[in-house]
Amino acid sequence: MSETDPVPSAPRTSPLHARHEALGASFTDFGGWLMPVRYTSDLAEHHAVRTAAGLFDISHMAEFTVSGPESGAYLDHALAGRLSALPVGKAKYSLVLAETGGIVDDVIVYRLRDDEYLVISNAGNRAAVAEALAVRATAFDVDVVDVTDDYALIAVQGPVAEAILADLDAISAVSVPWGEQRYYAWADATFDGHPLLLARTGYTGEDGFELLVPVAAASALWDALLTAGKSRGLVPAGLAARDTLRLEAGMPLYGHELSLDTAPAQAGLGRVVVADKPDFVGKTALAGGFGTDGRVLVGLVGEGRRAGRAGYPVYADAAGGEPIGEITSGALSPTLGHPVAMAFVDAGQAASETTLYIDVRGTRLPAAVTTLPFYRRTT
Repeated sequence: MSETDPVPSAPRTSPLHARHEALGASFTDFGGWLMPVRYTSDLAEHHAVRTAAGLFDISHMAEFTVSGPESGAYLDHALAGRLSALPVGKAKYSLVLAETGGIVDDVIVYRLRDDEYLVISNAGNRAAVAEALAVRATAFDVDVVDVTDDYALIAVQGPVAEAILADLDAISAVSVPWGEQRYYAWADATFDGHPLLLARTGYTGEDGFELLVPVAAASALWDALLTAGKSRGLVPAGLAARDTLRLEAGMPLYGHELSLDTAPAQAGLGRVVVADKPDFVGKTALAGGFGTDGRVLVGLVGEGRRAGRAGYPVYADAAGGEPIGEITSGALSPTLGHPVAMAFVDAGQAASETTLYIDVRGTRLPAAVTTLPFYRRTT
């Protein structure tokens, strides 16, 4: 490195980093953050979430508040969905699109009050989303504030997640009774005197909650959740398990299934775009056909134990020919016991039950096109 080269910045650490170290976590750099990838084993943590519950630190996610009398109109312009119609107390999945029609990031938006929203984006896209939100706010009477550094975000995911939170006496003053809180809804609560946003959302395909608390309360909340959930099988879980869980649930990951070169419809997210809005960033490009002649995202189910991984080519034939697609995410499914993958393939090869072939280290293995998700919880 020369004297003129920039010094690489060290990854950021979560407010819970000391807790992860004490639990023996292994770490990885993810989106510029040093986050736990596992504590014990990927399989054990994955199965715990499917059968009981897992506790995830997702404080690397970025949070922005949007407030002001034109907040709803602003978000209708800035994002792909119609957020002005979102009721207070509800959340909605949406997309930040570029003028080109590609995806800057996927986000979840919570309506906190009539004139206030919370937008949560991916860690690696914090700067890009911050810039997009700021530029798009100039014509509106709104205030956009990056509050990422003020909060920690903790997820409790799994079939017994609700029971664990109900056992936690330190959570009180919930504005919506447990039994009435629906998926993609949130409630005001308190934890040990601190404000707590309690959302029934997640990224695992299971029931669960995501808890947004001030940094000062994060460690105490983490400890309390581990204690309350111990008898019910709760375990701390890292990003490796989170990745296989979201893959089984058919949930896209930015940088894999989503990118600036991808149109929402290509990734199976055309329903997220409210095309009849008068105007929104990316509308002109989408109306002009961006992405309509590109590859489309499909699920692939294989046999045996050898799984395709991101970047592996996909072919239409067992031998010969040029690739007709590429794996974006793939793994041997811990829950289902066979290989699963998401891939972008030529539209003519995307029909359900079509047999395609994944090149796994020089061997083409058959895989059937299937409708996502691979796994769907039954209760």
